[in-house]
Amino acid sequence: MLSNTCKYALRALIYLGKYSEENSRIGIKKISEELELSSPFLGKILQNLVKQKLLVSTKGPNGGFALGKKAQNITLWDIVTKVDGEDFFTNCLITLEPCKTHDPSKPLCPIHSQYDKLRGDISSFYKDTTLAIISLDIDKYEEFVKL
Repeated sequence: MLSNTCKYALRALIYLGKYSEENSRIGIKKISEELELSSPFLGKILQNLVKQKLLVSTKGPNGGFALGKKAQNITLWDIVTKVDGEDFFTNCLITLEPCKTHDPSKPLCPIHSQYDKLRGDISSFYKDTTLAIISLDIDKYEEFVKL
């Protein structure tokens, strides 16, 4: 499962992908109000994403955050692996250990083969889904979606 930190990071980047413009920044106060998240906690998350080069930030009266790359070049995979690492995509469903650390002399868990395919499908979804794609989907269902 994704951590709350990762979910907040996803929501913030989706928001910035939808509403930020190339030469402007959105302030932390506006983002936290729109997403109904704690400003100090969100600020720490966003600063980490700046260090990871997914966001850029500027201080001062016209400061704030913007995407570090174009929305079509940032995938859900990029965000999740930068915040939570790859464990979500590699851990066994039952033992919570990476399947790659499995001792080949022992049997695999009883759901390994079924879950391995699902995990591959999930990984592909995260790698193929960009902020630009999500932004277009939000436009279609804006009345149902509250970031």
